[in-house]
Amino acid sequence: MLEEEYTLDYFKSQGLERKVCKKCGAAFWTRDPEREFCGDAPCVHYDFIGNPVFTPHTVDEMREAFLSFFERHGHTRLERYPVAARWRDDIYLTIASIADFQPYVTSGVVPPPANPLTISQPCIRLNDLDSVGRSGRHLTQFEMMAHHAFNTPHEDIYWKDETVALCEEFIASIGGNLDAVTYKEHPWIGGGNAGPSVEVLIGGLEVATLVFMNLGRQKTARPPIELEGTPYYPMDLRIVDTGYGLERFVWASRGSPTIYDAVFPEMVSRLMHSANLEYLLDNDEFTTILGMNARFAGVMDISGTNLINLRRRVAEAIDVPIEKLERMIGPIEKVYAVADHTRCLAYMLGDCIVPSNVREGYLARLVLRRTLRMMNDLAMDEDIADLIEQQMRIVGLDSFDQDLDVVREIVGNEVGKYATTLERGTRTVQKLAKTYTQKQEPIPLAEVITLYDSHGIPPELVREVAGAEGATVEVPDNFYSLIADLHSESQKDEGTDPLAAYRERADALPPTKKLYYEQTAEIEFEAMVLDQFDGYVVLDQTLFYPEGGGQPSDTGTLVTSDSMVRVDEAVKLGEVILHHTRGGSLKRGERVKGMVDEERRRSLMRHHTATHVLLHAAKEVLGAHIHQAGAQKGSETSRLDIRHYRHITPDELKRIEVAANRMVMADLPIAIRIEERTKAEQKYGFTLYQGGVPPGRDIRTVQVGGDVQACAGTHCRTTGEIGPIAIVTVEHIQDGVERIVFAAGVAAVHYMQHVGDLLNSAADVVSVQPEYLPATVTRFFSEWKEQKKEIERLAQKVVELEKKDLEGEVVGGVQVVVKRIDAAAKELVALAGSIAEAGGVALLVGVNEKATVVATSGNPAVNAADIVKEVTGILGGRGGGKPNLAQGAGPDTSRVEQALETGRQQIIEALHG
Repeated sequence: MLEEEYTLDYFKSQGLERKVCKKCGAAFWTRDPEREFCGDAPCVHYDFIGNPVFTPHTVDEMREAFLSFFERHGHTRLERYPVAARWRDDIYLTIASIADFQPYVTSGVVPPPANPLTISQPCIRLNDLDSVGRSGRHLTQFEMMAHHAFNTPHEDIYWKDETVALCEEFIASIGGNLDAVTYKEHPWIGGGNAGPSVEVLIGGLEVATLVFMNLGRQKTARPPIELEGTPYYPMDLRIVDTGYGLERFVWASRGSPTIYDAVFPEMVSRLMHSANLEYLLDNDEFTTILGMNARFAGVMDISGTNLINLRRRVAEAIDVPIEKLERMIGPIEKVYAVADHTRCLAYMLGDCIVPSNVREGYLARLVLRRTLRMMNDLAMDEDIADLIEQQMRIVGLDSFDQDLDVVREIVGNEVGKYATTLERGTRTVQKLAKTYTQKQEPIPLAEVITLYDSHGIPPELVREVAGAEGATVEVPDNFYSLIADLHSESQKDEGTDPLAAYRERADALPPTKKLYYEQTAEIEFEAMVLDQFDGYVVLDQTLFYPEGGGQPSDTGTLVTSDSMVRVDEAVKLGEVILHHTRGGSLKRGERVKGMVDEERRRSLMRHHTATHVLLHAAKEVLGAHIHQAGAQKGSETSRLDIRHYRHITPDELKRIEVAANRMVMADLPIAIRIEERTKAEQKYGFTLYQGGVPPGRDIRTVQVGGDVQACAGTHCRTTGEIGPIAIVTVEHIQDGVERIVFAAGVAAVHYMQHVGDLLNSAADVVSVQPEYLPATVTRFFSEWKEQKKEIERLAQKVVELEKKDLEGEVVGGVQVVVKRIDAAAKELVALAGSIAEAGGVALLVGVNEKATVVATSGNPAVNAADIVKEVTGILGGRGGGKPNLAQGAGPDTSRVEQALETGRQQIIEALHG
């Protein structure tokens, strides 16, 4: 970017001058005329370790110092957003404070919740997962303290000079020496936006970044600026996007060897004792080596770097043998990582993320299992749930929506699943390792990634088990970071749009007036045909609800004075609604009368409204983490998929059904409003977005009791109009997702009648009243089991008796038994097996509805599988097996004797050689 973007009046007035770093070549601003380096790693080493650059602060003290400072300077303090980015459809976790306001505030679609504002936003980034603990500075979960201003063409809040001035005033307020601060120029690009930015550096540490977002990918009339080969255009908005690293400010204020010692002093001490490493805390040599390691490793880029090479470089720099460095530093790095990861999990689980195999749940499980692995490596005498609870208590239990008891239960379930995964994983890896050992090839990285993604098998286990089998595997040191990158963003559906060919034509038409929102109780309307093509009709207004949000479209008819067509589907294309018709034709300009199928419409309205009710009931029974994972409304039954950490029990299902029907009987009013997105989010929170994130400045909210969702569907006017809600079944469709299938209204009555009919029919079969059916069925089942045991006992007796009669003939010294015995396959195998055990050969056929064939061989000259294939072929069937035991069947029972004789001849020929 041009130098003028950074030549601020503030810099000049405060005596800062622009220099070029002699190591990296980047431009920077400083008050020190003698400074030659930008002040950033790796151009300089940390010099704040053991020499704090700010007044000592705890995490809570530093956060409050920042927020109250900006409140005093006219900023509105906002409460933090969740770490699960429910308001985004592109990312799963909140990765920066500006992510709270993307994409609609930053694009100017909606106003910000306050302007200017300040916030301390907990963020999670897993792209440097493998560096955590090793670098001394990386964290998976951190707080980005920020102040933001949104300047529009009509209102200037403040821009570059004021931003830097505020930064310096804050730094001075916490004891920082402004002469030691440098501002490194660094163009910022991200999320489709760009702009100049300065990195704020002190003591060799970047503590803040001040971004001046004024460019976007959206083409405008103004000339573009090319950045990294991509054109960016000046935006109408100019956004101050700052990020102050809370933990880094605390670290620089404490001067501790690592950021972990500054941020997690209680947790690090606890974990050191748990790992039996507390003796190192009083070891002067260890403390010295730890500090020196932090100074040097902290300025190196660990991501993607071979750890052994990194260790060697650090060992050489601090003049310590690499083996000693590894022995002393390796375990403490895992302690640091566990301290970080457990706080990350506290936020993830506390903000109602449910571990699973998809979306943000996948990332939660990734962090949790990596933590368990490191705890196991350190032989820690700790329960991970206890560590997460302590982290939640340190942050403050009131900061989280999830109950602590539920968090502990979730963690307990995950620990059990992980143990099962390791047990199964060992066998899976052994099998794979043998394959690659035979090929004399190493197990490729792609296989290791598949083992983790599909089976949850960690790379460390793959390396251990494969090594024991003689196979080799190369696992990069940044393996977990690679995995996290693969799963951190949603994958866009690249499928073709079947209506794409009509988009240009639809865009040329005026928006269709949506009568289904204005006249929810009506089923008839009049309209004019605006266009007609390829079986689609466009009207100026319609009562037909187009498919969307999991709700199927309405169906019905369109009638003119001389024609009638059937509407079998309505779809929305932009703001235009297309009606797919059959059985006649309509012309442009014609007046039509539309009639919606009433029963279908009413049933869909009941089921859609019941979905809201059931979701609220499920949250009431199961916990705050319940979130919709999908839904499909129907006229007979509907389904609701929810995120939950275990199977829903029958008792819980009953309680959900009762809670839902209580809401129905309360006949609660259903409020539907059009609200400004930002205000709705501030009022209701981000549980608004259950069925996806709708676009636009305004969103349609539907309030059903205490449940408020952004929803575009059709709904009843009160919960009483839904009628009864009956849960049909619950299915476990994937890990972490439960599917509730239900019926509502008349459909629920039909379902209950159907269940009643089934009950009565079953009762009639056993000639008892329905209320006695359970006891009768239990008695019959017990008797059946006893009879089954008796049948098996008698069958065994038959086998023993038959054995005495199985003399057969002797061929070449080998006993050969070829016989028809009308017994079950299990008995035939037992009889034939007894012959083979004695070194003989048997061919037995049993006849019921078909002929069952069993052959066994205790002599290598006779292949039982060949015998069975021949015999079953004669019987019109087929069979196979192993040389010592084979089975088959055939339908032609009239040729049993012929088949037995053919088999006998084949056996004799084989024995004679």
